[in-house]
Amino acid sequence: MASRRALHFVFKVGNRFETARFYREVLGMKVLRHEEFEEGCKASCNGPYDGKWSKTMVGFGAEDDHFVAELTYNYGIGHYKLGNDFMGITVASSQAISKARELEWPLTEVTEGVFETEAPGGYKFYLQKHNGPQSDSVVKVTLAVSNLQKSLNYWSSLLGMKIYEKDEAKQRALLGYADNQCKLELQGIKGAVDHAAAFGRIAFSCPKSETILTPLVSLDTPGKATVHVVILADPDGHEICFVGDEAFRELSKVDPKGSKLLDEAMAADKSDEWFANHKRPKASG
Repeated sequence: MASRRALHFVFKVGNRFETARFYREVLGMKVLRHEEFEEGCKASCNGPYDGKWSKTMVGFGAEDDHFVAELTYNYGIGHYKLGNDFMGITVASSQAISKARELEWPLTEVTEGVFETEAPGGYKFYLQKHNGPQSDSVVKVTLAVSNLQKSLNYWSSLLGMKIYEKDEAKQRALLGYADNQCKLELQGIKGAVDHAAAFGRIAFSCPKSETILTPLVSLDTPGKATVHVVILADPDGHEICFVGDEAFRELSKVDPKGSKLLDEAMAADKSDEWFANHKRPKASG
């Protein structure tokens, strides 16, 4: 399964300005591309919403060889209730730790050299001290599971992920498709996994020839490649997207105008001003 790639994690964001500040200024990621859509995604990329929305891809490098974040913003939605499903993304970057301190972004040292912080909306990030060369600064995505063995059977036996680590005592496991890719960490919890309204989605690519990618949904992006995706769910309901690698590489090329397009979209978005003038809160997801 070495031909499969870990691509990105999808976050729903309510405050696009502060979210962009966190990823750009605190983490040091770059805007790789920004796209605006007039109606909801056929594969529910933006959640169960039919209106205007935007997608911003941010990362430490091009999507061809870096795990990135997809920030989906639904116009008019200011907040999403968090569940216990997403447990954090770990980033190895001493520079991010220094920038967070410089900008007085809240940091809590949870173990030696590892600091917990939050992106706007409450999404947890763990920043590790690291100064040496590395293929990608995004180390792992951690998701909660209610039955570790059942989840391992799904992710490893069915989806073909290699198990790199397994700790029965701590009820955790680390999986991935390749040594040099971002890993998926499964952490067992007591009770059910609650996705609430903020539920995300993890995406992978695989060659179009693989049977798992029987084209179920075609996604069009104006002026860019059309990709075929299939959406799956693991035993706890975590959404998983598989997309054809060939078309996705064409779609995901870095757009030099991406950052400018995001800034222009934020400047043109007067929804915060409208709600403030009418003394009404934005809707919650």
